Amino acid sequence: MDGGAAVLFSDGAPAPSHSPGATALPRARTAPSRGGPRRERKSWQRVAQRIVPDDLQPDVLRLELVDLGDAFRAYQRRREPDLAVLAELHDRKARAFAAWAAVTGDASLREEAQRAEAAARTTREMDANRHGVAVDGSGAVVERLLTRGQGAHARVVLEHVGAHAPLPGADARLAVLMLTLRAARAGTGNVTGQDFGGWLQDDSERVLQQLVDVGWLRLPETVTVAEALDARPEQPAQVTVPTLLPGGARPFLFGKVTRARLSGWAQKVVGDRKLRKKKAGAAARLLAVYTAAHSRPDGLLADAGEDGDGLALDRVAAFCAVRPEDVTEHVGLLVAAGWLAEEADTAGGRLRGRLTERVLPLSGLL
Repeated sequence: MDGGAAVLFSDGAPAPSHSPGATALPRARTAPSRGGPRRERKSWQRVAQRIVPDDLQPDVLRLELVDLGDAFRAYQRRREPDLAVLAELHDRKARAFAAWAAVTGDASLREEAQRAEAAARTTREMDANRHGVAVDGSGAVVERLLTRGQGAHARVVLEHVGAHAPLPGADARLAVLMLTLRAARAGTGNVTGQDFGGWLQDDSERVLQQLVDVGWLRLPETVTVAEALDARPEQPAQVTVPTLLPGGARPFLFGKVTRARLSGWAQKVVGDRKLRKKKAGAAARLLAVYTAAHSRPDGLLADAGEDGDGLALDRVAAFCAVRPEDVTEHVGLLVAAGWLAEEADTAGGRLRGRLTERVLPLSGLL
């Protein structure tokens, strides 16, 4: 073999160097015979369905291959995928297999390394597409709070709330939305008095009592509405939404991580500092949630599954629990709060506009 190949892994120290700027790698020792005892073969480590010889040299390469196999198997056991993590694993595999090919002269290992490089590129493109950013880094990169898939789940929740809210009025609709997100998976959730006050301000006791009275919301038998409104973070009130309890039809098909992400996303929207400063009421904050969920990566408002621009005004009004002719007033408030760009309008039965740059991270990534 001519010259040597440098081996340097992100999670391991380099092999000893024998020439400036490079590490000379001896050829791998002969792997144990396949006819060896069964107990020895069981002890061999694997990566990508290949056995890592126990006597493979240099040792830093053998350890990296063993660790890489463990890392891929651990990734497969994850509850939810993380494409950024997977892309890094493919990168490590490409480097490790290229080095393995260099010390053995095995062409199939080099081909495997090339496939891993391609897999890393494809995975990063998929991740960038989910987050609505350019894979090559051109332009401003926006750190999104939701992935595209989570944005789709958010729209499912909004549609469910719009169709199943038990009471009229924007205040009740906002409370139902936030409580649904807290209880989306198990039918129960923890809420503090500060949560209720942030969502409903001075009207929280009336709205909460109404939701309890109609049976949509259930508190523990020993807890009154007033006590729930006094609940502190160290001892939150547990609330139950009977229609979301396991055993019935499940309206949502997402996991624990996505539920928490959606709840946090909605909390950031309704608690936006500039909306609070403008004293935005429940209808305006519902409009903020709806526009964020129904926006493209560049912030342009659009209905899901439609080619036309903007949002159908009657759908917007129905979700926000206001009349279509009243939406314009709330749009003006969002413009004043720097949520929607100034060109937003409601002409022709459509709400057209764009999220401002400051709230792009909250886009639902249509």
